Amino acid sequence: MITRIEMTTNHSTLFESSLKSLKFLHRGKVRDLYAVGEDKLPVIQTDRLSAFDVILPDPIPEKGRVLTEMSFFWFRKLAHIVPNHLTEIAPESVVAPAEREQVARRAMVVKKLRPLKIEAVVRGYLIGSGWKDYQQTGAICGIRLPAGLKQAQKLPQPIFTPATKAPVGSHDENIPFDHAAKLVGSAALAERVREISIRLYTEAAAYAATRGIIIADTKFEFGTDDKGGLVLIDEILTPDSSRFWPASEYRVGVSPPSFDKQFVRDWLETQPWNKQAPAPALPPEVLRKTSEKYREALRLLTS
Repeated sequence: MITRIEMTTNHSTLFESSLKSLKFLHRGKVRDLYAVGEDKLPVIQTDRLSAFDVILPDPIPEKGRVLTEMSFFWFRKLAHIVPNHLTEIAPESVVAPAEREQVARRAMVVKKLRPLKIEAVVRGYLIGSGWKDYQQTGAICGIRLPAGLKQAQKLPQPIFTPATKAPVGSHDENIPFDHAAKLVGSAALAERVREISIRLYTEAAAYAATRGIIIADTKFEFGTDDKGGLVLIDEILTPDSSRFWPASEYRVGVSPPSFDKQFVRDWLETQPWNKQAPAPALPPEVLRKTSEKYREALRLLTS
């Protein structure tokens, strides 16, 4: 197991966790999961970064701390819309004393639920894979859009464009609503996911606009509890799961600068790389600027 933990007085960098006091369950693209009993999961947000569905070899300093703090902020702010998976258990209380540095400010203990098999994507602006689909078909996930829209243009209203959940090394794929309904088990549940997702996005985007940030799009994940109730899970409205644009630099017709990992993607696009593992190492300047973008987004949204 590769573990890289660098401590300074200001920040920590964690590439992989190595807890011995808890049962290890799963290592995802950016998070590590363990078990506490039968019904709770400590989720550790590492500083790993994935781009083009490949885990990059270099961690982004403080990324895990920033994303954890931002998710806590949004979960609490939007709790009136839908229940979430948070518990009141401090992560430091469920690990051995020597392991507390690995979970401090970068982990949350959550309820164990049954995750739905889709990514609940909401788009408010025409960018990314949605822009590519629109150029080819005039639609996204079967949703017909007005003709003549430009890159990064605000959509007439937010749209729900679900996607598959791809394993590490594979690519998520946009899917029509009826396919999403089959994956979650019923049209009624899919309708509920769509309704809640658009409401979450709309309220978050309105708040972010007051802080000088445009949330162009985002993705949510949901699970169900033992009674079939819908619960918001994973991380929410972070630079890893959303496109955050500075409102002051937004222009229709071009891909705006962003607070998210688009900065890394842009650098990778200039490299002689086939977008298959292993990815190239990131220069120190790219790591530093990316970390700064994540921290600036947190400051603007929560200060």
